[in-house]
Amino acid sequence: MVTRRSRPNEPFTRLSAEQAKKMLDSKNGTVIVDVREPDETKTGHVPGAVLMPVNSVFSRTAELPKDKDIIFVCAVGQRSALAAEIAAAMGLTKLFNIEGGTEAWKAAGYPLEK
Repeated sequence: MVTRRSRPNEPFTRLSAEQAKKMLDSKNGTVIVDVREPDETKTGHVPGAVLMPVNSVFSRTAELPKDKDIIFVCAVGQRSALAAEIAAAMGLTKLFNIEGGTEAWKAAGYPLEK
């Protein structure tokens, strides 16, 4: 169960790194989307993350599943919140954002893929 930590009028749920890890480990088909630029991901990304830089989310929304939970992540959580807002504007509803981004994921001791 995910604790809803959204602020009023946000079309996504804010997650801690721990909550995101539990969702991804549940094997329910949750999709993780890293919205950083390619050069930023060279230091590592959340395992299984699809790279979709935030400036391409609008044009690539059709690549996002409508029937699965989608977790957005960036470096610290700002661009991923914007990506979730864009996805919501395009009609998607099962949207999540990792508070603190990849930095929080790493600080929690979770692995990164290169």
